[in-house]
Amino acid sequence: MRFPSSALISLAAALLASTSAQAKGHAEAEKQVLDLSKQTIALRSVRGPGNKTPQVAEVFRDALLKAGWTAQDVEIVPLDDTAYLIATWKGSDPSLGPVVLSAHMDVVEAKPADWERDPFTPVVENGYLFGRGASDTKFEASLALSSVIELRRQGFKPRRSIVIAYSGDEETTMETSKVIAQRLRNADIVLNVDGSSGTLAENGKPLYWSWQGGEKTYVDYKVEVTNPGGHSSAPRPDNAIVQLSEAMAKIGAYRFKPELNEITRQYWTEAARIEPDPRLAAAMKAFVANPEDAAALAVLRANPATVGRVSTTCVPTMISGGHAQNALPQSATANINCRIFPGHTRAEIMAELAKAAAMPAAKFSDVTGDDSVEAPASPMRPDFVAATRKAVTAAWGPVPIIPTQSSGASDSMWYRALGVPSYGASASMGKDSDDFSHGLNERISLVNVGPGVTYYLSLLKDLAAK
Repeated sequence: MRFPSSALISLAAALLASTSAQAKGHAEAEKQVLDLSKQTIALRSVRGPGNKTPQVAEVFRDALLKAGWTAQDVEIVPLDDTAYLIATWKGSDPSLGPVVLSAHMDVVEAKPADWERDPFTPVVENGYLFGRGASDTKFEASLALSSVIELRRQGFKPRRSIVIAYSGDEETTMETSKVIAQRLRNADIVLNVDGSSGTLAENGKPLYWSWQGGEKTYVDYKVEVTNPGGHSSAPRPDNAIVQLSEAMAKIGAYRFKPELNEITRQYWTEAARIEPDPRLAAAMKAFVANPEDAAALAVLRANPATVGRVSTTCVPTMISGGHAQNALPQSATANINCRIFPGHTRAEIMAELAKAAAMPAAKFSDVTGDDSVEAPASPMRPDFVAATRKAVTAAWGPVPIIPTQSSGASDSMWYRALGVPSYGASASMGKDSDDFSHGLNERISLVNVGPGVTYYLSLLKDLAAK
């Protein structure tokens, strides 16, 4: 999630000189980034009939084989109608856990009739690459892979193995994501490059860069009230729709305890320094000083950009009930979608919701399935923080760096659930006005190519050499 950027241009100008000039050119790698991005965007890697995710994996495999990887070091593993890729560049010390580059090769569906350009025909216009997957996340996967190839071309000898691990169904069931995490549970660190990590002002100047160290757990609960029913001409005190409505009203008004962890404390502290709205900045500072500050909570919870960072959130999202217009309802059900702050279990939050509803007739059940898992936040590792600061500075200049905790879900949760530190840390930056991931006319600015290669070369050298 990005900060509003329009009011921060003056700050960025004060902090930065030109950024693109700071990144050294790597012509062969930069050309490969665009070539691979175009090839993979042209492949409709969407779950279901005609899924071409395995072919995306083949494009990446062929690039690695041409660059010196052996066939034994590059695996494409089919799973259902998709596949995942694991490619290993062996380090000199096999006893050390590897550095893993994580991304996904699948994309969400896109209907060509709705787009200005065909979503699966890559187009370069006015410095942008258009197409489904441009920002989420075929461009960044191509950028990271091309940078690893460049690192090998330069003669770097990693002490830790560098593993490229690209899943094939992150946008849907995450089955390949779970399998990959299990296979790489000995990793020292995972760098998840899914999506842009930095924000550009509308004039193209970098504003700040953020890394993601945690994410809230996605959960769906079903709430059901059942009654014997009967004729609508003979109302009863117990009505399933009325009872469910009363429970949902209480849950809608309920607020979970505000919380801080190491990552969010640092986030609020750093965000307050660059937030242009004095009232919001003051609320951020007050929240760090006292998470129970009522005035600060009122401001933060009223802001869509910050409400999800304060605590666990749960909202009713669907409701259904009754079976006939002239009959008392025999049942009424609702779905409650929750994003759980790290450190709490699904069962714990479900019990808290039931208590808040105070409706004995309402039966709660967890219907999330296996598509989500409880995962702790990753630690604030000094080596990672130092390496990213060095890499970002080399690529973009001395921009502010802010740790974040996401309200969404990514492949990182499967690693974190196994105790493997995983960090959202892509090279790219984007304007708020260019954020079209999952939407129409998805795009990525090609200003990211040169700085992106510089970023990955620096980051991987530091983390794989120790």
